[in-house]
Amino acid sequence: MNQDTSQVTSKDGTLIVFDRSGDGPPLVIVMGATATRAAVAHTPPVAPEIDLSTHFTVYVYDRRGRGDSGDTAPYAVEREIEDLESVIDAAGGSAFVLGHSSGAVLALRAAGKLGGKIKKLAIYEPPFIIDDSRPPLPADYVDQLRAYTAAGRPADALKYFMRVAVNIPEEHLAGAETWPTWASAVAAAHTISYDGEIMGDTMSGNPAALEQFATIATPTLVMDGGESPPFMHNGAETLAQILPNAQHRRLAGQDHGAAPEALNPVLIEFFRG
Repeated sequence: MNQDTSQVTSKDGTLIVFDRSGDGPPLVIVMGATATRAAVAHTPPVAPEIDLSTHFTVYVYDRRGRGDSGDTAPYAVEREIEDLESVIDAAGGSAFVLGHSSGAVLALRAAGKLGGKIKKLAIYEPPFIIDDSRPPLPADYVDQLRAYTAAGRPADALKYFMRVAVNIPEEHLAGAETWPTWASAVAAAHTISYDGEIMGDTMSGNPAALEQFATIATPTLVMDGGESPPFMHNGAETLAQILPNAQHRRLAGQDHGAAPEALNPVLIEFFRG
């Protein structure tokens, strides 16, 4: 697989770095909290017939503040939408888009702003909390993350995110520093508040919060994993009902990190259909 690294300048002057691989219609991937394009580069290979780069020219970019991309202050969700737009423009002006977790919500918000530049949108497990199937995020969640960052405590910001947003029990975080992804996640921990801003009020336990997406007409595939908790299922199903041009798929046996063998055939069918 041929891959090259390039860069583009977003509207506010921020440098956005991306990897490009494969051949075919452009597909831009938008990752969730703390993830960088380096993580995608180390994903184990899959069979050519279900390798996304066999069917698409795949663009994977470092969101602002992560990896090799810049991070111009002040932060605003609109700037991240402009970053995605800049990558789409580099891909030829329109593209398919795949978003994961909070990156799915960023991609969804971008679809509402960029219209036809996003030809089709696939999103996997936007982490909406719209009922009492799990605790909502506290009202000061983003403020707490910013406070940890301002105090130079990125590891504490990451643990707060894992405990409060990801809902990992405190006792399971005791050895977090030994996890293979710990160092890279700490390096991006100052951007977790960005994802909090992207999520807005959609993790508050209020189903009406998803009505803000009701005017997004982009053809959309909303997915979740069969092994994921009920709140993920409830949010995905509700969003698919609210969006005017959406379908819902549940991937059997998958959780928040869906295996390419399960995810890619569904994406190929949707985008190429």
